[in-house]
Amino acid sequence: MCANPTTKTNHRFVRPSNPIGYVAIVMALITGVLHLLATTNAIQFSTVLAVLFVLNGLGFIGGIVLYLTPYWRRSLFLVAAAYSIVTILALFPFQGWGLEAFYMGGSLNPIAVITKAAEAVLAICAVYLYAAAE
Repeated sequence: MCANPTTKTNHRFVRPSNPIGYVAIVMALITGVLHLLATTNAIQFSTVLAVLFVLNGLGFIGGIVLYLTPYWRRSLFLVAAAYSIVTILALFPFQGWGLEAFYMGGSLNPIAVITKAAEAVLAICAVYLYAAAE
């Protein structure tokens, strides 16, 4: 299912047919942009980590672009949910396995909290959109 099924395929971009699709877009944009911005901090720790941040941010933004095209299919909602969940889980091996993962230098890391919350909402939206699709 594409974001907005039509009989014509000459449109390059289509709007989401479900309002939850807009929530998913905003969440993916938030986490994608924040991962790209966090690259400047990540590169201080490791070049590999910085590259992973860039790829992750571009993955979320690329997912938005794909979602807004006629090439989007229903099964890709599950891919989006899995991608979000894997990204949430990827924080813990690098930052710690408990709540300390959300702290940096003894204080709460707002970027970690916001990105993980956005990814969780995105995963929920993607599963909902999968279930709501035909």
